Amino acid sequence: MKYAVLFPGQGSQFVGMGADLFEARPDLLGDRVNEMLGWSLRDLCLEGPEELLVRTERAQPALFCLSYALWVELSDRLGSLPIAAAGHSLGEYTALAAAGVFGFEQALSLVSARGRAMAEAADTEDSGMMALMGVGDDVAEEVAEIRRQEGGRLVVANLNAPGQVVMAGGASDLDWLEERGRSLGIRRMVRLPVAGAFHSGFMASAARKVEEALVGLRSRPARFPVYANVSGEPIESARISETLVTQVSSPVRFADSLSAMARQGVEVFVHVGPGKVTAGLVKRTVPSATVLTVSDLGGAAKAAESISSMELLRGE
Repeated sequence: MKYAVLFPGQGSQFVGMGADLFEARPDLLGDRVNEMLGWSLRDLCLEGPEELLVRTERAQPALFCLSYALWVELSDRLGSLPIAAAGHSLGEYTALAAAGVFGFEQALSLVSARGRAMAEAADTEDSGMMALMGVGDDVAEEVAEIRRQEGGRLVVANLNAPGQVVMAGGASDLDWLEERGRSLGIRRMVRLPVAGAFHSGFMASAARKVEEALVGLRSRPARFPVYANVSGEPIESARISETLVTQVSSPVRFADSLSAMARQGVEVFVHVGPGKVTAGLVKRTVPSATVLTVSDLGGAAKAAESISSMELLRGE
């Protein structure tokens, strides 16, 4: 029975997340993490305020820590490793840590630097992101090209699943999209509550800072393949740093990653982290797959039991 684990990105955070984890995993979510962050992870996750938790430099390390702790809880209950992993944007760092490429503290240091760099880049220019529902990738690319021909900077930033695309651009680009979208064949648009135009050229300065944070950082061989956002294919060990730098200002091709894993025989996808965003993307992209969600300790126990039961049925 072949399964893969998926980790969420920014946007999955919410006040109250991880209450059971803080009790169960003080080794991962306790004083040492607070010392590294310079603020109380527990207080922010459990008490907020929301306007602080959603800030890029706080949301990213918070989601990484809780998602990784849930992975540890899940993996401790399993007798087998996944055959693949992927993460949506920030979640790619969690996937790499789960695969043993980076240690927990190494990855947290990187994630913190990335969050700060992206927040700083977003503060330099008014920009944002817009989700398009029921729109094909080709239509989204055509719309972006029309805007660029008019002097705009609109780009496709996330190819999440069939019919779910996210655009990134300056404030004027998003205003243009809202005004012209319907006439260009877009029926539903939702401006996302994010600080800036992530995964686009607006993040060039952030990519340079991520590159600086990666200098001298040692990685280890992955225990299982991690599929890259930028290519939809397994990350080559010699190109981990290059991939993570490129990812900051390049489109997230999550649907390609899911499809590639399915072609490799993945039958079960396990969302590991707050919320259930990646579970929904699997259902749209690989509708034949079984999807499990691990968003708390109870979910970890149930998912482990389900995977073990499937393996027993197959005699594995």
